Amino acid sequence: MTSISSTVESAQVGTAAQVKVRNFALDRTRTFLTLVVLVHHAVIPYTYFGHTDPKSWIGFDAVVLATDSFFMAMFFFLSGLFVWPSLRHKAPQIFIRDRLLRLGLPFVIAAFTIIPLAYYAIALRHYPNIGFAEFWWNTITVGPWPSGPIWFVWLLLAFDLSASLLYRLSNGLVDPINRMSLRGFDRPALFYLFLLGVTAVLLIPARIYYGPSHWFEFGPFSVQASRLLFYAAYFFIGAGVGAANFERGLLSASGRLANSGWTWVIATIIPYCLLWALIAIKREILGNPPVLPTWYEASYGLCFVAFSAAILFAILAYFLKFNRSGWSILDPMQADAYGMFLVHYPIVLWLQYWMFDFDLPAVVKAVVAFVLTVVLSWAATAALRKIPGAKHVL
Repeated sequence: MTSISSTVESAQVGTAAQVKVRNFALDRTRTFLTLVVLVHHAVIPYTYFGHTDPKSWIGFDAVVLATDSFFMAMFFFLSGLFVWPSLRHKAPQIFIRDRLLRLGLPFVIAAFTIIPLAYYAIALRHYPNIGFAEFWWNTITVGPWPSGPIWFVWLLLAFDLSASLLYRLSNGLVDPINRMSLRGFDRPALFYLFLLGVTAVLLIPARIYYGPSHWFEFGPFSVQASRLLFYAAYFFIGAGVGAANFERGLLSASGRLANSGWTWVIATIIPYCLLWALIAIKREILGNPPVLPTWYEASYGLCFVAFSAAILFAILAYFLKFNRSGWSILDPMQADAYGMFLVHYPIVLWLQYWMFDFDLPAVVKAVVAFVLTVVLSWAATAALRKIPGAKHVL
């Protein structure tokens, strides 16, 4: 993940200057987002959206609405930042080999091991007598074969391979985006409007056509249908921003974005509140119909992309402003963040399964699930990375 994996290269790949100097702001942003993923999965059972536990708390609905609306798109944006410099400095076969090693291999291993182990905890709740071997075989041969959070990994690999092809066809394809990024040094609002416009055009029609809940699925390969082009836009816009002159563009630590954090916080709050207003309309006025009116899906989609873009800018502004070479609480976790993303899902689901019958408040269950998931997934990743050759993958 920086992509979760590509951002591990955030300190190593880029312009000539970037090769020598770590970008602490982006390293810490990636690690922060990894923790957001863990928070998201820790609280879902205790919400209205995914109420699979006897206990719930409305505050977690607020968390899930926010996280679901931005964090994966932001990961694709961060991943895209380092694609064009990587393609410039690596031979095509080397780039593809590296991507297959960092993304393809973990996806295959996780699809056959980590994901079935995670969903076995859910299966036991409905079929207490089913054995893991039987469940695993049914998952692999009959299905459904859910991908859980690792859908991100295969889709990122697809975007990377597409970028490699496009770069060979014309290495200047993202130059217009890069020029806009340079203008964003002084006027980040213009880049925000560009990001908002592109993602609105790509997401709103897809949401109207497919609805918010339809997924393209083929075995463990799945992706939310309405968001496929939305994620692609974030990835390739990120590629444009990172293509060249990184330190003089939108994400410069001395640019205006880094000094306008509170502006973007306000810009985030407005569409977020509108999303809640639309949810209230759906529940209280429309009566939660199975198919929502076109005007509703279009309005929700517009607020969704506005929130996603604004919170992207708000988070980046914060980390850019405090881009220091000194220590951060996020730094010790940085090298293990990708591995934590890969291994955390069975840990959090089994913790939730274990606590299901406990008569504890939802907040206590969620905090326990989050803290133990962080500790155990971090420890598991650190142990795995000691295996010879594992650091090239994790």
